[in-house]
Amino acid sequence: MADLAEKRGIRIVAEDLAAELGLPVVSTVAVHSAGAEPLLAVFDDPVLWQSVSRTAREFDAQGGAAATVAGDSQQSESDHVVVSQILQRLGLNEIVPHTPSDRIDRVVLHPVIGPMLLALVLFLVFQAVFAWAEVPMDLITGATEYLGGVVAAALPDMWLKSLIVDGVIAGAGGVLVFLPQIVILYFFILVLEESGYLPRAAFLLDRLMGSVGLSGRSFIPMLSSFACAIPGIMAARSIANPRDRLVTIMIAPLMTCSARLPVYALLIGAFVPQREVWGTLQLQGLVLLALYFAGVVGALAVAWVLKHFTAAGRQVRPLMMELPSYHLPTVRNIAIGIWQRVMIFIKRVGGIILVLTILLWFLASFPSPPDGATGAAIEYSLAGMLGQALAIIFQPIGFNWQISIALVPGLAAREVAVSALGTVYALSATGDATAEALVPLIAHSWSLATALSLLAWYVFAPQCLSTLATVKRETGGWMMPLIMAAYLFALAYAASFITYRVALALGMG
Repeated sequence: MADLAEKRGIRIVAEDLAAELGLPVVSTVAVHSAGAEPLLAVFDDPVLWQSVSRTAREFDAQGGAAATVAGDSQQSESDHVVVSQILQRLGLNEIVPHTPSDRIDRVVLHPVIGPMLLALVLFLVFQAVFAWAEVPMDLITGATEYLGGVVAAALPDMWLKSLIVDGVIAGAGGVLVFLPQIVILYFFILVLEESGYLPRAAFLLDRLMGSVGLSGRSFIPMLSSFACAIPGIMAARSIANPRDRLVTIMIAPLMTCSARLPVYALLIGAFVPQREVWGTLQLQGLVLLALYFAGVVGALAVAWVLKHFTAAGRQVRPLMMELPSYHLPTVRNIAIGIWQRVMIFIKRVGGIILVLTILLWFLASFPSPPDGATGAAIEYSLAGMLGQALAIIFQPIGFNWQISIALVPGLAAREVAVSALGTVYALSATGDATAEALVPLIAHSWSLATALSLLAWYVFAPQCLSTLATVKRETGGWMMPLIMAAYLFALAYAASFITYRVALALGMG
């Protein structure tokens, strides 16, 4: 943002700053088409990097790197002193006139008003996820039903028809129907990021994060995990403290990612009435907000436990981060960001989710039931046998064998749970009708206690295999992914068990 600095009368001489830091300094304007060219030129200069390595060692040996002191709080104070000295020598320590962003921050960063505004923003986001998505979801419903009907009429009655209609179209359509809700969630996250509000949210939550042994810097990776845990885990690279970075990685999967949204929408649609409360608020949106809040509380609770089990967690780490100026989000950037995420989601539907759906259809269709069988055909299939075995483990938390089967492909991709349930229940409907038909079906065949138990499971359950692979890459081994999978499974089972038993005690069985 060198252009904004010049507009404010801040003149930074790159060569002088480079001499102070012992590192190359390049002035760039990232939003300009040629803004990265000076930086790329530096990357391509091997002689410069050799000299940088030598200069940095000399700089550090002379004490220019600010005498390293024990303790994070002392180190932070020392950093502030060194930064102040550098700014003074470069003539950059003069007070800059207040900008419109400073005046806005008087309200946004107010210790009382600020958190209230943040809570209101998050509340409105989750209301919009349900309220705005209704029309486009209906359009996808009609399109997938029409496609399924056309294909079913064109194919003869045989296994191929079942595979395409009940497996491919039903599986893909049952997941795609939730794309509007995911797009709306991504839209708000991108707008908040583009406007410059996200760093303010991190600042506001620094005290809360500090109470559980983290800093406000962990907020942005955690917020990114609402879209998907993988970019959230990768965003933890920006956290300099190794202990804070590892804890942030370990609790990032507890943030409710968009892959859980189809399951939440299905269960909320089946068991929560679609009505307004307090005049204008959607009850279903409030329940969804509560589920997201439960994930946040779970993550903070895990961090709090780790704080008291590690000495490093009890050390104070003051937050020092940039608060960029507010600016209107760029329509082009928002559109590109949404498009990229839509394509990622569609590729998942066309890739791993589709493969899993077809595999589950095969397991649910073969072998055929024996002569004289009286039960549903799926009960005699490979999937039925697997479900009956898993039901022994999950029966104490209220899961039947159909749910137990759906949990297996959910380990690879959570979105497939809806289509998996559709296949398991041997629905003949296609496209979104899979999800739509499931709503009255599970509403009549499941108890409310079972539904609440399954919601609790998905709040805390182990993430998809892609997430565990990302943790393995970021931590350099399999120990952390295995620990993550074990503690999340135990947490999910405990939460579901307590939820189910309490619900039964309240007469919801």
